[in-house]
Amino acid sequence: MSTVQNYPNISPNLREIISSHLPKSSPEKDFSTNSNYYNFNVKNSTLDVSVSFEKKILTGYVSYDIEVLDDTDSIILDSSFLNIKTVFVNESQVEFEILPRNEPLGSPLLIKSPSKKGDSIILKIDYETTENCTALQWLDPPQTDGGKLPYLFSQCEPIHARSFFPCFDTPSIKSPYTFNVESPLKTLLSGRRVNEEKKGDVTLFQFNQPVPIPSYLVAIASGDLVGASIGPRSTVYSEPCAIDSCQYEFKEDTENFIATAESLIFDYEWKNYDVLILNRAMPFGGMEHPNITFATPTLISGDRQNVDVIAHELAHSWSGNLVTNCSWDHFWLNEGWTVYIERRIIGKLHGEKHRQFSAIIGWTDLENSIKSMGDSAKRYSTLIQDLKDGSDPDDAFSTVPYEKGFCFLYTIEQTLGQEKFNKFLPYYFSLFKYKSLDSYQFLDTLYGFFKDDVKTLDSIDWQKWLYEPYLPPKPDFDTTLVDECYSLASKWVKTATESPESLESTFSSSDISEFGSNQNGVFLDTLVAYEGKDGFSWSSENGQKALSVMRSNYSTYSTSQNAEVLFRWYRLELTGKITSSYQKLADWLGTVGRMKFVRPSYVLLNQVDRELALKTFHKYEMGYHPICRAMVKKDLSL
Repeated sequence: MSTVQNYPNISPNLREIISSHLPKSSPEKDFSTNSNYYNFNVKNSTLDVSVSFEKKILTGYVSYDIEVLDDTDSIILDSSFLNIKTVFVNESQVEFEILPRNEPLGSPLLIKSPSKKGDSIILKIDYETTENCTALQWLDPPQTDGGKLPYLFSQCEPIHARSFFPCFDTPSIKSPYTFNVESPLKTLLSGRRVNEEKKGDVTLFQFNQPVPIPSYLVAIASGDLVGASIGPRSTVYSEPCAIDSCQYEFKEDTENFIATAESLIFDYEWKNYDVLILNRAMPFGGMEHPNITFATPTLISGDRQNVDVIAHELAHSWSGNLVTNCSWDHFWLNEGWTVYIERRIIGKLHGEKHRQFSAIIGWTDLENSIKSMGDSAKRYSTLIQDLKDGSDPDDAFSTVPYEKGFCFLYTIEQTLGQEKFNKFLPYYFSLFKYKSLDSYQFLDTLYGFFKDDVKTLDSIDWQKWLYEPYLPPKPDFDTTLVDECYSLASKWVKTATESPESLESTFSSSDISEFGSNQNGVFLDTLVAYEGKDGFSWSSENGQKALSVMRSNYSTYSTSQNAEVLFRWYRLELTGKITSSYQKLADWLGTVGRMKFVRPSYVLLNQVDRELALKTFHKYEMGYHPICRAMVKKDLSL
């Protein structure tokens, strides 16, 4: 890490604002790792493991080609619930110790190997995962969509790679990877396919990742998987029963997304861009593993209305994967930039009004997210986080780094002008390519690039944007595409309040016949936002009558296959305490694993019927990913 020289490009005004926050060295140290990563440079990493579906473990070894940057008495790696068997340094077995567990950061693996600055080390560790591994989800055949074969997939972000393999589990360390995995079933990894070799009952799958990546981007999936083309450099994978619908969903847009992103920044680095549609247990909308995005099956709606998630995960190929936040304190550098690029892609393909529309939806999500945080909003709604006390980065996960981060970059764009800001994109991503950085380096680079616009940049309230909690200043968005949604929602509330007897004659199915998925989402979000406003409540007699008429006239909502729409409809009905929907939502929670829907759904259900919420969670919890299970338990105070 280089010493900070007062960030020479930052203006005196900004330097004064951030002076109390500046780290002693840059990029800032990561406090979410137990490792002494700052003493080493990892030149290459190799993962050699065998998959045992019977025992539900991975067995094998990981090895690192390491350059020593500073004299040190030991190598300390991150581990969590791993069984470490033997450790070798330069082919000689050495002593090691698993230090006491430090929740939530795991158990430091202390390897006694004194080394000098400039030394080269080959570190090899024989190990196996255990049943407590939080990075791996093992599914028995009945839990899969096909129902025939078992399934394995990983989710390492933010700090779960340490339960997958011992590592410097920090985004500050990036290296090329070599993957050699033996499995009886088709296996995909976060790299480029090299070879497949049949060896008895198993196949050796070999992949290579020549571009340096951090540990959280290492991924494995193994199961009954098949592929279908969705573009000249893209394949979609899924279980056989879903492959046709997956191909239909993505074949029209994927290559256009890639080409548009390239026109904004620079050429795609990773050669191929593939997508794996996972089992319903996938906890996130998507996970941007290089070469193989893992995505939720909730994207498969049959109407291609949710493909923007692929634009988001693709945008990570530049933001997050090539240029990476140095720690989870600066997570907005990954996600805020990615949402910004995603919406620039949408704007170029569909027009600026659609970018603005997406931004408005994001703002609503940001408002709802901060509201749902309660007391923790004061801590977790700041753009730059403070996890230096060893807090779990999963606890800080929310819409904030995504949408507050986007609004921050959008404000900078609007302040400078989009045409001028466009020139910054390829410069920034080229400058920090293959590196990890903190927010202060970003600001220094911004001021350095726009050295003739310092006064313009100084007009931005950096203190409020970077460090103050709750909502940021709301940017000016073009509301053209949402005005119709707002108007219809207002009309419903006004009619329900002033003339409920005319509800049936006032509304019809034609009201929403031209709405796309996003407009339906905004309309339903806006209706929910009226709860408690000027004394109005959906659970009142008039409110429930309005919901009854709406259910009849807008029947597509309750039968929708689009998870974005169906979730919002259930949220509105539970806000109105429509008891007949409680069990419907509970049943739906057995078909989805995406935390975006699962967590708020359990919160809603818990508010109206805690007994049903607990019964439902205990029924389905083993089908959820370990990360999702842990977060829902916190939400339900279990």
